[in-house]
Amino acid sequence: MQSIEKENILWKTKKIFNSLTPFTLLDFNSYPSAILWFSGCNMRCPFCYNKDIVENRGEYSFKDFRTFLNIRQSLLQGIVLCGGEPTIHPEIIEIAKALKQLNYKIKLDTNGLNPTVIKKLIEDNLVDFIALDFKAPKSKFAQITKTTESLFQNFLDTLVLLIRSNQDFEVRTTFHDTLLTTNDIYEILNILEKYNYYKTYYIQNFMNSTQTIGNITNKNRINLSKIIDGSLYNFKIEYRNFDLGQGN
Repeated sequence: MQSIEKENILWKTKKIFNSLTPFTLLDFNSYPSAILWFSGCNMRCPFCYNKDIVENRGEYSFKDFRTFLNIRQSLLQGIVLCGGEPTIHPEIIEIAKALKQLNYKIKLDTNGLNPTVIKKLIEDNLVDFIALDFKAPKSKFAQITKTTESLFQNFLDTLVLLIRSNQDFEVRTTFHDTLLTTNDIYEILNILEKYNYYKTYYIQNFMNSTQTIGNITNKNRINLSKIIDGSLYNFKIEYRNFDLGQGN
């Protein structure tokens, strides 16, 4: 009994968070939300601007934020779990349960490398929306994520899990022309088509506002919104942060 009680306390006090953003209307379907930033990541993508979060071991615990989360129940509707990569922390299950007990909607931002954890969150109705980052096609997965090509299968397992579930979700890719080519994007699109993806696929233009892990500073020279032929696919493609009024 004592060991169970100790485990229940440990997940609340383990310092796995980098910080908390107290308010946003931009990250979770316009819901007034807060963001919990999990420390650490199992990728090292060159375009990542959260270098401190990815490399940080954590400064705060769920207990540190509990008073804030209690007080803001009447003002906030959602909590965004991101990082870093939230699913590398097994405590995420108990954290999601605690947030649900406070009647928060939960959004998870994930790279999809931990399909077992994501499946548990879905099966236990602990997440309301999932944003899945499709970093690169298999041919460039190791190069972009600084992991191994074999882990691409973990990502595919998560993608298929989401497609076959009733979970609300989206798939998105960050594009920079020094890392991905137009052909790489078509390869991603073909994979989504192969697995009967039916949601909107979002292509996000890399926007440099701070130092990234790969020290990427230059802007894209390619405007994908004017190049990709979306009529080839049975799902919708939308573009974020591209100038839709300009050519290539």
